[in-house]
Amino acid sequence: MGNGSVPESPGYQRISRIALGDVLHRAARRFGDRAAVIEGDLRLTFKALDSASNRFAHALLAQGMSAGDRVAMLCENSAQMVIAMFGVYKAGLVWVPINTALAVDAIRFILDHAEARHLIIDAQLLARELVHDLVRSLGVPLTFCGGEAELGAGQPDTPPEVPIDGRDLVQIMYTSGTTGPQKGVMHSHASIHSVLMSNLVEFGTGPDGDVYSCHLPLFHVGQHVVLLSALLGGAASVLMRGFDAGELLKAIARHRINLVVGLPMMYRALLDHPRRASTDLSSLRLCIYAMAPMSKPLLMRLLDSICPRFALCSGQTEMYTAATIFRPEQQLKRFGAYWGVATLVNELGVMAEDGRLLGPGEVGEIVYRGPNLMLGYYKDPEATAHAWRFGWHHSGDLGQWDEDGELLFLDRIKDMIKTGGENVPSIKVEDVLLRHPAVRNAAVIGLPHERWGEAITAFLLVDAGQQVTSAELHAHCRQHLGRFEVPKEFVQLPALPVTSTGKVQKFELRRSHLHHYEEQA
Repeated sequence: MGNGSVPESPGYQRISRIALGDVLHRAARRFGDRAAVIEGDLRLTFKALDSASNRFAHALLAQGMSAGDRVAMLCENSAQMVIAMFGVYKAGLVWVPINTALAVDAIRFILDHAEARHLIIDAQLLARELVHDLVRSLGVPLTFCGGEAELGAGQPDTPPEVPIDGRDLVQIMYTSGTTGPQKGVMHSHASIHSVLMSNLVEFGTGPDGDVYSCHLPLFHVGQHVVLLSALLGGAASVLMRGFDAGELLKAIARHRINLVVGLPMMYRALLDHPRRASTDLSSLRLCIYAMAPMSKPLLMRLLDSICPRFALCSGQTEMYTAATIFRPEQQLKRFGAYWGVATLVNELGVMAEDGRLLGPGEVGEIVYRGPNLMLGYYKDPEATAHAWRFGWHHSGDLGQWDEDGELLFLDRIKDMIKTGGENVPSIKVEDVLLRHPAVRNAAVIGLPHERWGEAITAFLLVDAGQQVTSAELHAHCRQHLGRFEVPKEFVQLPALPVTSTGKVQKFELRRSHLHHYEEQA
């Protein structure tokens, strides 16, 4: 021990361990009777949540499950979902959350690919005939969330004695991304735990207890990490099964919510809701947005009418979020697709194709390194090795530093449109389109074109009751864009294909409109 070496004692890992289940266990010892999760009229204290998850952990182990076994979960937000998730963590098992909006074939793929030995399913989802048929065909044990039955009824409410190493696999989260098939992203207890403490500092969570909203799905990295960060810091989380502007407004006023995480389109819905003006929003101290840019007019309205402080947080399932933050004090100093700076937990860089780290003004791939890094892609060592070239995790995003050391996000690498010999970031065009008062959402892609190579094409969702012509949109874009950056066509759709968290799936637009210009020839 005197030479500074790591002790080999078998008790060392038990004493020094990092385990996600301990986040709740230790919080319960400190915050006890403080509310941990709120769902409607239900308020579960830290102590009650801890005890309930202990019982469910024992129930899973009693079924013969052992360390490393995969437990899949197909649930929407609820207190029982949180209990079950922590039960999985405490039993030393691997949590595999599944997006409830996926098609049955995609759900079955995840169950098979992850080799799930148990499925926890939201009883309300069984009303969907295809889900009901899928469940009946599975050959794995099931646990149903919802109803009157208590998870783990009759089991001990003390923590199970399970050895856990911080580097153990704890979670496989399948990405829903915008560029193609899902991958299973593996994380350890330590990688997720490292970012929780960073988030508490970045969010400014105080010891007296905040109240967070929880309306984004918990099977997604953004809401999942916010919930765990809240529990670590003694904050309560108000659980909702999805986003509804009216319900969120009521929840903010009723529960005095301090922190909200949402998409720009959600904040706009709050602004436009008829009850917004009569709702007391004075408890809000920080609103976080992600996954899409915020236009200047929208941000100015939000700061005036919703919350005095907004911040953009970004990250990836692979690099647990938040990995970057565009701080509240920067929001009115510069506009555009800024991601800001690295959070406390990790390092951030912009890299050339040959591995050189680039300086201000140079365009390259955004890369990360830090303890919040995934263990790798499940059953895909080639993809893992490719993502970790030159000793950094490669995000697949293009960016550049400005002269003040702030990171500017330019585009997904596959979303950089090459048209007529010019490179055009689709996000730049989208930002301009979103400034038009009739445009609610926009997705810009490059489609094959005989003359241009790729023709810039805008797909738009227009506000109900609004009408706008292609000529008007063209004139609007010409005020803010170079001639070669203006879309060749503006296609208005009744809906855009999106993930469960509202992120537009551009690969679906490409797939369905691949021959758009050929058909016009």
